[in-house]
Amino acid sequence: MLLQDKKVAIAGGGPGGLTLARLLQLKGANVKVYERDVNRQVRVQGATLDLHYESGLKALREAGLMETFKLAYRPGADRIRVTDEHARVYFDQHGEESNDDFGDPWFRPEIDRGPLRELLLDSLQPGTVIWDSYITGMEKNGEGWILNFHNGNSAEADIVIAADGANSKIRPLITPIKPFYSGITVVEGNIYDADRNAPHLAVLLKGGKIFAFGNSRTIILSSKGDGSIAFYTGFNTGTAAAKASAINIKEHLQVLEWFKEEYHSWDTVWNELFEHPGTSFTVRPLYCMPLDQAWPAQHNITMLGDAAHLMPPYAGEGVNMAMLDALELSEVLTGNSFTDTLPAIAHYEQQMLKRFTEVAGITLDNTSWMHSPEGLKKMLEMFNPTNYQ
Repeated sequence: MLLQDKKVAIAGGGPGGLTLARLLQLKGANVKVYERDVNRQVRVQGATLDLHYESGLKALREAGLMETFKLAYRPGADRIRVTDEHARVYFDQHGEESNDDFGDPWFRPEIDRGPLRELLLDSLQPGTVIWDSYITGMEKNGEGWILNFHNGNSAEADIVIAADGANSKIRPLITPIKPFYSGITVVEGNIYDADRNAPHLAVLLKGGKIFAFGNSRTIILSSKGDGSIAFYTGFNTGTAAAKASAINIKEHLQVLEWFKEEYHSWDTVWNELFEHPGTSFTVRPLYCMPLDQAWPAQHNITMLGDAAHLMPPYAGEGVNMAMLDALELSEVLTGNSFTDTLPAIAHYEQQMLKRFTEVAGITLDNTSWMHSPEGLKKMLEMFNPTNYQ
């Protein structure tokens, strides 16, 4: 095995990094995951994740974790409602027969980020994850690397895999290529105890997902297993983005006033997203890596997930691509097809970038039409094209 007697360091304990650690450990590799969170009890933010048969679920199958996943996923959370800005429902999957067939390539079960991380963490050998390890930089150490952390600690590794997300500290050691702005900014939030703090939206959501369209803007809501609602309000760049970036996101009344102004044509029911003082917000401009990005492979460093191919979230492929990256990287590093790590990593990166080019093109197209005057119409055509010619 290429990793015989080698120390592998994975930077980042998200789904991609943890999946890779699990897959490598199954083949006997010496792996450590360095995660910036202080401990595993830190609450995981973000919307629910729908895992796909050919990527995220495939990685879990190879990792021997499908039965555990079936106990942790949320049946029915994948059901979608499509509305306009007045909260009128145009498409509703809640009346359809439930499909929980894990052999169906079109079944995309939902799981919250927290439970997914927990099941991956529980699958690792004790001591695999080194918490409170925010990487501040790396330096070469012979044929390997020294990783330096904010807490003053350091670690040695023969091979480093960057799974540290959009603001990766390791990516610049692989390529200087930077992402470009997609033209869309989102204000992201999470409403805890939604039945009490956003009761009308909780009823509208019905434990699933909502895609709302109006005036070239979007709102996407996802129910979570802890009773909260995660949401994204998306809008084209311009004054809305500038004003959103200028507000004090810790002051919910300022965010509410911004929303009332920029989403003035939307029904007041959506104000519940911003009315509760306990809701936290993040202003997030959406970036994408160039579709033609490429770089020369190195024998002791590579990357996966958002660190490698950041893109907007409007195709649901982010976590799935990261987990598929983990699977394919584990296969080239532990299989018998290569006799050296350089051609193995080069092969992985070529396949990963080819896949990214295709998926990112679809994602950018989705991002564009969803934030256009035709957004609602095009979304409905996706679900029932014969009715919207």
